[in-house]
Amino acid sequence: MRRSEFAELADHVFGPALARTYTHDLVLEEIGGLSAAQALERGVAVRAVWNALCDAMDVPDSARWEIPAQQRRH
Repeated sequence: MRRSEFAELADHVFGPALARTYTHDLVLEEIGGLSAAQALERGVAVRAVWNALCDAMDVPDSARWEIPAQQRRH
């Protein structure tokens, strides 16, 4: 998973404004008490950060990975 995919999925799942807020402000215990942004900056695997963010926000597995084709960025 690439950081660009992380950003695209976060925007889709949470909406752009909340995605930015959650990524920068939400402390994720699963990845050492860092925010998603901090974890990515420190080199934590993008997939691990995405899963930690989704776990913290109770996003079901079925909603984590797929963006409908008509909603994808081109």
